[in-house]
Amino acid sequence: MTIVVFLGSLLGLMAFGMPIAFALILSGVALMFHLDFFDAQLVAQNLLNGADNFPLMAVPFFLLAGELMNAGGLSRRIVHLAMTFFGHIRGGLGFVAIGTGLLLASLSGSAIADTAAVAALMIPMMRRYGYNLERSSGLIASAGIIAPIFPPSMSFIIYGVATNVSITKLFMAGIAPALMMAGTLFVVWSWIARKENVPVEERASWGDCFRAIVDAFWALLMPVIIIGGLRAGLFTPTETAVVAAVYALIIGLFVYRGLRVSDLPAVFIASAKTTAVVMFLVASAMFTSYMITLADLPGEIIGMLEPILDHPKLLMAAIVILLTLVGTAMDLTPTILILGPVLAPLVVKAGIDPVYFGVMFVITGAVGLLTPPVGTVLNVVCGVAGVSMQGVIRGVWPYVIAYTVLIGLFVIFPELITVPASWLH
Repeated sequence: MTIVVFLGSLLGLMAFGMPIAFALILSGVALMFHLDFFDAQLVAQNLLNGADNFPLMAVPFFLLAGELMNAGGLSRRIVHLAMTFFGHIRGGLGFVAIGTGLLLASLSGSAIADTAAVAALMIPMMRRYGYNLERSSGLIASAGIIAPIFPPSMSFIIYGVATNVSITKLFMAGIAPALMMAGTLFVVWSWIARKENVPVEERASWGDCFRAIVDAFWALLMPVIIIGGLRAGLFTPTETAVVAAVYALIIGLFVYRGLRVSDLPAVFIASAKTTAVVMFLVASAMFTSYMITLADLPGEIIGMLEPILDHPKLLMAAIVILLTLVGTAMDLTPTILILGPVLAPLVVKAGIDPVYFGVMFVITGAVGLLTPPVGTVLNVVCGVAGVSMQGVIRGVWPYVIAYTVLIGLFVIFPELITVPASWLH
């Protein structure tokens, strides 16, 4: 009955168009009434405690780092570097988009920010060279969702806070699957690019390649600082976010000089608006999570799935299917905040590595960003590229299928994630 009360109130309120944050609060209140008590002070206290969390301080700083990176010229130099190395290959701009998406993923950790940056930089070039915009937009959207997997990932930060799993271990465990996702896109685009009848750039000279590397050196140093600092134990994830924001500010202002002091208010306001939305959503979900625990909702679900708890791979397959279905209707962050605390105790009881599960959770949820009707990343690409939603959906489906196959391999062979993660810990 608890499950019916929670899901019925949450989905019902969302169906009426209520914002997810408010729907989460009211679904928590519904659980209160179901448990035959109501305490407004308890609601307020949990909302405050939900946002008052040190690891969550990483979110606004990584958002600020992404804004500073785009405004300061770091993103543009990353694109130029990728163009220098891949521009001479047939369909080279597609490979540039993948490479740029992977590099930007190591800088910002936000699928929306990375997708918007790559689309704004690459779509005009692809249009000018005669690329099919539907296929190109689908590729850029697919490259954009690598960001929640590759450190510094805001999704891993939120998942770690919600489920009490080590954020640093999640970061390290995300590197190998993120590289595999990029490799998958390279393979699929190599097949699709044969249909692109577009001119090929002249191969860049060694001198041009060297100059591109030198020009992008300070931008390339940022992921080295982030991952190296985490691996060496110099920074916590929250401190890493501050270092990234300060680094992007200094490089943008004094090295590349693409950022002016007069630009800073607009950059700070943009990051503050996004931060406010994310943090209120997190605070709302933390209250709901408290009520879920109080109502013993995970215990009910464990009881329902008891028959397959002794079969971890079958359980993972069932959870992946569930997350895939949820991902078609809900964004990644609320999915993490709602289902993470519910499913985490279940997988621990089944003997599944919680870090491996966290990575699988975020990967599957990230693919949901590419599926309608919500498809947040698809909406970003549509807005930047000027392509219809139907067109982008046609362009993105080969990559969604490829990602689904990759997730299936991760379910069958967890070692693809756990073994490389053990090397990096």
